[in-house]
Amino acid sequence: MCVTHGMNKDNDAPALAVKSLGHAYGTRRALDGVSFEVPAGRFTVLLGLNGAGKSTLFSLVTRLYDAREGAIEVFGYDISRAPGEALRRLGVVFQSRTLDLDLSVVQNLTYHAALHGISGEDGRRRATEMLEWFDLSDRRNDRVRSLSGGQMRRVEIARALLHRPKLLLLDEATVGLDIRSRADIIGHVRRLVAEEDIGVLWATHLIEEVTLQDFVVVLHQGRVLAEGPVGEVVSANGGRDIRSAFANLTGADRPRTASEAA
Repeated sequence: MCVTHGMNKDNDAPALAVKSLGHAYGTRRALDGVSFEVPAGRFTVLLGLNGAGKSTLFSLVTRLYDAREGAIEVFGYDISRAPGEALRRLGVVFQSRTLDLDLSVVQNLTYHAALHGISGEDGRRRATEMLEWFDLSDRRNDRVRSLSGGQMRRVEIARALLHRPKLLLLDEATVGLDIRSRADIIGHVRRLVAEEDIGVLWATHLIEEVTLQDFVVVLHQGRVLAEGPVGEVVSANGGRDIRSAFANLTGADRPRTASEAA
């Protein structure tokens, strides 16, 4: 499967660059001077407790909110000055479910493809390709409401990849899923990174979703406290592992485990 497309500029820039980003809801600062990068073709975890500002950040990157403080670039394209070029390289899965429950799986995909200007045979071919990748071919004609939570998530990720983005954002993609479904979703996304060279920003508050091979950005109360390869963040902050490093960075707070979040 090939889900990416390449241009020279893409190869010279990080998948995502966030620069001095700020956002407020009235007098409350949700983000304050946030800066970090997501390397191309790598799995980067945005780690923070609920309320850290992860969803606000996603809303700014995807232009649901207008970024008035700072800058956001996707493969070198400024999201405000060149939104078309930036957004066509970006796929997103929000925390809230957004599928049409009364349409079939394949209808959800082909409708989304048409919104991206991919219609007819090409849209159907891409939908079939994505369903095969996510082991959902046997459910293509089933109504979405008949799927499990984990299957719905796989459909949403498949939908986000139809226009062949080079960067995929996922906001708390495993919330509410059982352990097996969580592992399945993470496995599929990590395989995309390894086999298709897609950059991923995976937002989570669950510590066990971070591995030593990842990049990590620690977001706490609207500020980035650390970023870089997990091993470097751990050693730089006096931790034995990412859990203790997070505790050292944030004080008494720590990310919850999936069992604690249930």
